[in-house]
Amino acid sequence: MNDKYMDLAILEAKKAERINEIPVGCIIVMNDNVIASGYNCKESEKNSIRHAEINAIDEACRKLNTWRLDDCVMYVTLEPCMMCMGAIVESRIKVVYYGTKNNVEQMYDNSKICKRVNLINTDNYECSKILTDFFRKRRKK
Repeated sequence: MNDKYMDLAILEAKKAERINEIPVGCIIVMNDNVIASGYNCKESEKNSIRHAEINAIDEACRKLNTWRLDDCVMYVTLEPCMMCMGAIVESRIKVVYYGTKNNVEQMYDNSKICKRVNLINTDNYECSKILTDFFRKRRKK
């Protein structure tokens, strides 16, 4: 795991937070180069699929002119949801580092996913803190 890439994913999450979105950020790396980034913007775009991972995968596919992201590694601040995990599997990303566990029960079968994607929880304090602080502020409103 490369901390500098998770730090970049956290910067993406902060972009989401600035526009009052749930602060989730994502970076996709290939051959030690960042090729795509994304952050959650489903509220501002009024589109349920505009999660950080989907946005980053979309950018990577356009940049590489292929849907096959076999040689890419994803860094995301929050464990992917079922929709994003489906997109990760379909795009053939083999390794995903996520900063904090998603407290929502996952609807995908980890025993099947782990055959295709190496999901690695980095237990990144800052990833957890940005989400906790965001929801704490939201509840006060």
